[in-house]
Amino acid sequence: MAVQHETELYAPLKTFFEERGYTIKAEITHCDLVGTRPGNPYPLIVEMKKTFNLPLLLQGLERQKLSEEVYLAVERNRSKKGAHNQRWGEITGLCRRLGLGLIAITLFKTKKPFVDVLCSPGEITYGQSQKVSKKKSDRVVREFNERSGDYNVGGSYGAKLMTAYREKALRVALALEVGVEMSPREIRDQSGIGTAAAILQHNYYDWFRRIARGRYVLTPAGVKALSQYADVVVGWQRIATAAEVQGPPKA
Repeated sequence: MAVQHETELYAPLKTFFEERGYTIKAEITHCDLVGTRPGNPYPLIVEMKKTFNLPLLLQGLERQKLSEEVYLAVERNRSKKGAHNQRWGEITGLCRRLGLGLIAITLFKTKKPFVDVLCSPGEITYGQSQKVSKKKSDRVVREFNERSGDYNVGGSYGAKLMTAYREKALRVALALEVGVEMSPREIRDQSGIGTAAAILQHNYYDWFRRIARGRYVLTPAGVKALSQYADVVVGWQRIATAAEVQGPPKA
């Protein structure tokens, strides 16, 4: 079953790694899939393509600057043309030499997808992998942790991504009720976003308008954004409700 878009590979990969204890989110600092797991010093990074090609390989080498746990993931489909789809042993050997992990995903019409790890990161047989930049790696983990959920699909191209910054701006917009003017301090307290004043001032998305000194209102674009990302807002409300039901942690 040939995939039409690489985004179709995301769900099987997400499930595969979640079953192994990872928390998974998509499109973190341009990485298709990122995962974290207690005890792992670096994030898991997976780059996906419909077929194995040079851009994917180069992408994987670039991601080794961010983590030691980098996988390349492609579809395995016997009906596909091209020599590279039948030379898995050679491709696996190449990835192993470079310290990259390789995953082949087989999709079926009636059965669940099969995720096959052909080699794992760090199985270097020739040369050395790139040195990880701790600063860049920490940036990936920080962006991961600051997102409240997984609202994107790995492998997306040209779509507006729900980043940590967009989430904060959306919370600020949510605090500003339609037709009500508020001060940055009031919005900060209402939204729980400590950088609310800077978000209002920079106004990257044109969601806010300053009508007087220290007074802001929501623009039509801001109202539209709340409607456009209603699923994200509902997700926040569910998390808040679940936390209230669970109650404070026991001493």
